[in-house]
Amino acid sequence: MATVAVRFNLWVGLFISYIFVTKVLAEFSAEDCWSLGLNKANLLCSSCDSLSTFDLDILKEHCNQCCHRDESGYTVKRYAQARLEVCTCKFGAYPQIQAFVKSDRPAKFPNLQIKYVRGLDPIIKLMDKDGNVQDVLAIDKWNTDSVEEFLKTHLLSDDEENTDYLKTNMV
Repeated sequence: MATVAVRFNLWVGLFISYIFVTKVLAEFSAEDCWSLGLNKANLLCSSCDSLSTFDLDILKEHCNQCCHRDESGYTVKRYAQARLEVCTCKFGAYPQIQAFVKSDRPAKFPNLQIKYVRGLDPIIKLMDKDGNVQDVLAIDKWNTDSVEEFLKTHLLSDDEENTDYLKTNMV
């Protein structure tokens, strides 16, 4: 009976190791990182390096798959589309987000979509031109002006999106 339990534990251990190795070798998407509790949008690799000081080396591999290299110069990453997701039942807890959603401010951003998802705290999903999610940001602590300023900074304007000069007839 004991040898069966040992063999079972060995197989379970090998299976878990296989899954772990497969995950470590793969590139994590923004959603994968989010499900691991890591925010790919603002996780710097220098933060991953400091995990060992807190005896959290087990998280280092996942952290390194989700981090951005620290850069001396700040460059703004811009996205083709964004989707603000929130639950209307949580508007009472997030009056600033409600004020943004109910105002005329979202109309200033034609590439912004607002989606109501039951039970969800407010987040912004940033996407490429094909609609693939690149980054996910929690915005529950943001005020109305912060949301608008972020979108002005990180969303491509219509002029920037229409760079096909054959269609726009611009030189």
